[in-house]
Parts: sequence; structure tokens; C-alpha cells
Amino acid sequence: MSIKKSTLSAFAAVVGTSLVLSACGGSNGDGGNGSTDGTTDIKSMATAKGQSGDEYTSPDVEQGTQEIKVSTDNPFTAYNNAAADANNSYNSFALTMVLSGAYKLDGNDNVLLNKDVMESVELTNKDPQVVTWNIKPGVTWSDGEAWDCDDFHLAWLSQTGKVKEGDADIFTAAGTTGYDVLEKLECPTPTQVVTTFSETFPDYKSLFGISLDILPAHILEQETGIADITKLTPTSDIAELKKVADFWKTKWNGFDAKLMPSSAQYKITAFEQNNSVTLERNEKFAGKPGGPAKIVLRGIADQVAQAQALENGELVVNSMAQPDANAAERLRNLSAQGVTFGATAGLTFEHFDLNVENKWLKDQAVRKAFMQCVNRDELVEKLVRPVLEDAQPKGSLIFFQGEDGYTDNYAQYTGDANAAKATLEGAGYTIGPDGFATKNGEKVSLKIAHTDIPRRKQTVELVQSHCKPAGIEIIDDTDPNFLDTRVSQGDYDIALFAWSSAPFKSGQKSIYSTGGGQNWSNWSNKEVDAALADATTNLDEAAATAAYAKADAILAEENYSLPLFPLPRMWAFKGVDKVFFQSYYGTLWNANEWVVS
Repeated sequence: MSIKKSTLSAFAAVVGTSLVLSACGGSNGDGGNGSTDGTTDIKSMATAKGQSGDEYTSPDVEQGTQEIKVSTDNPFTAYNNAAADANNSYNSFALTMVLSGAYKLDGNDNVLLNKDVMESVELTNKDPQVVTWNIKPGVTWSDGEAWDCDDFHLAWLSQTGKVKEGDADIFTAAGTTGYDVLEKLECPTPTQVVTTFSETFPDYKSLFGISLDILPAHILEQETGIADITKLTPTSDIAELKKVADFWKTKWNGFDAKLMPSSAQYKITAFEQNNSVTLERNEKFAGKPGGPAKIVLRGIADQVAQAQALENGELVVNSMAQPDANAAERLRNLSAQGVTFGATAGLTFEHFDLNVENKWLKDQAVRKAFMQCVNRDELVEKLVRPVLEDAQPKGSLIFFQGEDGYTDNYAQYTGDANAAKATLEGAGYTIGPDGFATKNGEKVSLKIAHTDIPRRKQTVELVQSHCKPAGIEIIDDTDPNFLDTRVSQGDYDIALFAWSSAPFKSGQKSIYSTGGGQNWSNWSNKEVDAALADATTNLDEAAATAAYAKADAILAEENYSLPLFPLPRMWAFKGVDKVFFQSYYGTLWNANEWVVS
């Protein structure tokens, strides 16, 4: 796919916990935060019908009989989105209606207690930090088994990062932040979960569900012969733990009805690999039933093709995590046909990750020269501003424009090929007769790996033109399965994708800390490690922000990763009353509330 989730998620990868990010405002290409016809207030659609204050309860809505067809850029691939090799936003876009958690997010990234399944979540002690999670009695999976403490226990055990054989975490979770400082989890009753932390963790609301990581422990027990998952801890018998890890990592890919029940409003009933996933109402759901009878989520990589399908009546909703200027223009022109178009900035940003184990990129001079030659403003002008006219290059890996702590640490990187060439020559590289830099007789050649999103191919084409005059050969390494099979293995020179985050900055730790679950380039810097450790455990908000800012500045100085731009989300719909693209969960975040109009 093209986006990973971290909890961040790569919209990247977004899944330990997510970044603490606040939503950035933005306008659509017409200069306002609204629909193409100017009559529909898109911003109001970010508020769910069922939310009240900081809580959410599924509302009563009209029960439809129709099938709602929705498109997005890439298909669903895995039920377990917390595993490193499966974690991506396109799985979250489907699973948001399939897997319940303690908290939910609304369209404005507000964190809401999920009252359909939870009675309360309470900070019951500060030193040590103890959080008590009280589950609503009677909540079940769609197969009738209880949704309770053992499921929370599995989420912790699989993502603590401390179940090791040698130095390796045998679960290989996408992220461990928060769970790694959760020292003990107890189940006084099936509906109560008591968690004790070894260090303070202010972002505890990011655990147990925001990243859709509460999976059916009873299924795992049945399939592995484990009698009681709650009896296992990170120091239990390694043979027993390996049974759990092997199942957790491998058996929840794709879809198998008997292994993959639902705990939310909809259950998966059909799956066509590389194409679509079908959701139908979960009759065992603890809350009020969803409006649509059936939702089919299709992956269509070409955004213009998505727009054409909506225009032709083949789809009801387009949800495009990958903005496309041509698709945006087409959709804006359909307002007379009753199509509502929306585009806003979200908590997702496009970037280049440089693999420091690559023979060229291990040299900071090459990393710096690459960043110097990339003209980020031209990328924004040609690829993003036709969708969001006020878009700007992003100057931080950790903060978004407008947030406390944001500093443009990349302002010097303006697409200066001469400066890049001077950096290479100053480091002992020679510009050959063909215009490319060489050292020890070898040409500096770098591949940019990415999925087959049209905008990404355009990005690489532009960067090829930017960097050729600097002496750097750029090769397009397009792979439709890059984010599913290669990125988590560090199989790239330069990775082009997007990070999509929930509103918890602590998720950055798994990306930029030594040994982090999403640190796929094996980047390591002790000062960054210390700053992120401080930031993720500091209850003083100002001090935590300063620590994040310190890590951010060091990452820029070391030329590890180049942020490009916040990635607009764009969507369109016809025939339903209210659709909004939630930056972490896509358009289905409140699909249970949709009413056919």
C-alpha cells in the first residue's frame, strides 16, 4: 500500500501507539473547507452522530437494505494490523468497523471513550501509574464468545516487545510504545483489566484499541492449544510463547471466517484478494446496529478511475488517501449530479526514508546531497496544491505546521543541485563525463521504492530531474507490494511512503528509536533515543514537547529522513447523508451512522 500506520500507520505504516498530533486545518482547491457546490458544510461532518462530549455511543439510525460500495487506493490485506509486516492504513480503513477498542477517534481526531463496549477507563494510581479498564458486561464477539480481559491480555503480550528469543522480539509487532512500559496486566474479573506501568505513560488512551489491536484470544487458544492466555507473561516458557507468536503473526492474514470474528458494528463476510472486502451487520454487536446492510470496500489504485466509477454510479463513496489533482478536478465538476467533494489536511505526511545500511547512504554526505537536490516546493506545487491550495512543504518529522514545537528544520533543502554537487565533491566524489558522481570507480545510483500510486511515480520522475544535475542517478523502483512485503524488511535504498498517525505523538518512538518496531533502516542515535524516552514518559507537556523537538532537530541534522508535505485526504460521495475522511480510519470510521438519502 502506500500508507503505513504507526500508532504511527504507513499510510503509510500507522502499530504500537500513534503519534500525538493535532489536526491541521486546510482548504479544498476552491479555497474553502466545503463541498464543490458550496452548500454542504464538510467540517460539520467530522462530528459523529453518536458522540457526546468525550464519549461515543452508536446511535439509532434507519436500517437500510442497500449495499454501499466504497473505494480506496489499495485493498485490505490482513485482519491483524498490529503485525509489522501487515500494518498499513488500508487495513485500518476496513477494520475500524470490525474491531472494537476502548477508545475511538472522531473526524477531528478527538479521543472518545467507546461506550458501546466500555463502562469506564480510570487512572487509579499515579505512582506507579495504574489504569483500570472496565468493560461493559455482556460484550461478545460475533461468534458469541466474550470480549473481555483475555483479549486485552493478548494485545499487551503481543506488543510488549519483551517476548524474546535471543535479542529478537518473536512477535515482531509494528509498534510497542506504551505496551513496553506496561509492567503488569491483571484480570480481577473477566470485565476488568488492571494495568500497572513501570514508567509514566501519558498517552495510555492510545492503548487497547485505537490501533485496532484487540484480537480474539479465544480463537488463538483454540487453535494453539493454549489453555489460558492470561497465564502467559513475557517470561513464560518460550515454547508456549512461540505458539502464540507464530499464530498471531501468520494466521490472521487475509480473511478466514472461522478465525476472524467481529467485535464491532460489522463483520467480514467475503474477501477477494487484491480487490475487495465485504462487511455485513454484526448481529451480536453490543451497541445499536449499523445503517447500511452491507458495505463493500474496493481497492482501486487509480484515483481518476475511482472518480469515474462514482460518476457512473458504480460506487457510492470515494475515499482517497492519495490525493490526485485530476481526480479532484473531475469530482468538483460533479456537484450538479449531487456529488459532494471534500479535501482537508490530516495527520498524514509523505516522506523519504533513507536506508543508512545502503552502501551510498551510509555516507552522510550522500544523504545530505540527496536532500539538497530534491525540490520539495515543486513537488507541492505540482502534486498537492491542485487539491489543497495552501499546502506547504513540511519542515518536521514529528510536528505538523501550527503545532507547539514545530520548527522548520529542513528550510535549507530547496532543490539546489549545485549545492548538492558541491557536497559530494567536498566528500571526495568525482563528477564523471556522464554527469554522475562516482567514487572508487562506482556510480552513485539510488533506487526510490514505492507502491504503484500515480502521484508517487510522478514524485520519482520529478526527483530524477532534480537530482541528475547534482550527479545522483535516481531509479524508479515501483512495487505494488512494497509496503506489504519489503518495507518492514528494510529492502530499499530510499523508501517513499506516508506515515499516518492517530493523535498520540508517542508512536514516533517505534520509528526513530534504536530497535524500534518500525525502524526499518536500523537507524540509531543515542541522543534521539534519550530524547524520545523522555518525551514519551514526561507528564509535563511543555517538557515533553521540548524533548520531541530535540529529537526532531537531531534527525534533521543527521539527514536520516526527508519530510515532503502533509498529505491531503480527499473524498466524494453521493446518495448517503454524511461522509467524512477521518485521517487515521478513512471514511468508514462512522459508516454505521450512514443513511441512504
